[in-house]
Amino acid sequence: MSIEIWLSSPHMGGTEIKYVNQAFDTNWIAPLGPNVNGFETDLEKFLNQEVKVAALSSGTAALHLALIECNVGHGDEVICQSLTFSASANPIVYQGATPVFVDSEKDTWNMCPVALREAVVDRISRNKKPKAIVAVNLYGMPAKMDEILAIAAEFDIPLIEDAAESLGSTYKGRSCGTFGHFGILSFNGNKIITTSGGGALVCHSKEDKDRAVFLSTQARDKAPHYQHSEIGYNYRMSNVSAGIGRGQMEVLNSRVEGRRKMHDFYAEITRNMDGVELFCEPNTDFFSNHWLSVITIDEAKASKNREDLRLAFLEDKIESRPIWKPMHMQPVFKDAPYYGGDFAEKLFENSLCLPSGSNLTDADRARIEKVMVNVFSNKKLSDSIVP
Repeated sequence: MSIEIWLSSPHMGGTEIKYVNQAFDTNWIAPLGPNVNGFETDLEKFLNQEVKVAALSSGTAALHLALIECNVGHGDEVICQSLTFSASANPIVYQGATPVFVDSEKDTWNMCPVALREAVVDRISRNKKPKAIVAVNLYGMPAKMDEILAIAAEFDIPLIEDAAESLGSTYKGRSCGTFGHFGILSFNGNKIITTSGGGALVCHSKEDKDRAVFLSTQARDKAPHYQHSEIGYNYRMSNVSAGIGRGQMEVLNSRVEGRRKMHDFYAEITRNMDGVELFCEPNTDFFSNHWLSVITIDEAKASKNREDLRLAFLEDKIESRPIWKPMHMQPVFKDAPYYGGDFAEKLFENSLCLPSGSNLTDADRARIEKVMVNVFSNKKLSDSIVP
C-alpha cells in the first residue's frame, strides 16, 4: 500500500525536543520565557537587518497587529494583493476596513505595480486614500519591492510585507520580511519551518515591537491590578512553541536548500513536457525559498489540464493543490473593489502546487515523476531518479 506524499509536511531537525524539554524542566509553559526571547533573537540575526521581532501565535495575528499599528480602523481602506491566502485579507475586515484588491504581474505573480498605482490614484480621487498596502511574496517568490516601495513612498502609504511564505528568500540580497514598515512571518505546520502554529511581526523599531507585545498580551496597563485602557489580544507565542522554533532555526538554511532542490527536480522533469511551465525566479535579483513549486499547464499544448494531473496524483495518494483562489473571486469579498486584469484568474484556472517538502525521498520523487510522465506522455523517466 502506498504511503501518502504530502504537499508540504513538517520536517523536524532533532534538536527541537531539547528546547521543549528545557521549557518543561524549568516550568516555563506560559506564553513567556527564555525560548520566546531566544527565538526572537534567532530570527533577528537570520534576517540580517536592524529589525526587532515579536513572536506571536500566528501570521494572521501578526498582520492584524501591523494593521492596528498603521492606525487602520472602521471605514478605512487597505490595498491587498488578490492572489494570496485569505489570511492576508481577513485582518483588514477585523478592523472594520475594506480591502481593495490588486491583480498580479507575470514575472513574480505578486502585486502588479501598474495596477497598484491605478488603485491608489483612483481611491485618492474618491477621497478614500488607502491606510496601508499589503504585498505578498507568493510561494516564496519576492515581489518587485523596489517598484512597490516607490509607490508607497510617493503617496506616503505604509507597506506591510506579507512574508508568511518567504522566510529565507531574498530580493537583491536583502531578506524578505524586512522591506515594509512591518513584515509578517508564519510558522504554520506547512511552512518552511514550523512552531506547530505561530507567526512573528517584524518591526523596525523597539517602540513598534513593544507596542505589538503590549497588544498581544491583552493590553494590560502598568498597574498592580488588571487594568485595560484599550482592547488587547491573546496573540503571544508560547514558550513551548518557541522552543520548537529555536530547534527549527538550526536547520532553516538546509530546509531552504531542500525546497530549492525539489524545484530543481521539477525543472528537470518538466523540461521536455509540452505546455508545462514551472514558476521560476525572473532574474538573479530574486532568490526564492521555493516554499511550494508550482506549474502552469497550457491545455492546448499539453492536451491535459490541471485537474487531469491533480486527480492522477490523488489516485496514487500524492497531494497537490490548485493555487490560491484570488480574493476578488471569493464570495466573501464579492463586493470589494478590484484593480487590474485577469492574470490572477488565469493562473488560478491553470496552475497546480506540487509536493515540495524538504523531507521527500528519492522514492517519493520517483512516484511523483512517474505520475507526471504518465499524464503528459513523456518518453522516459529522467536518469537521475531511481524508480
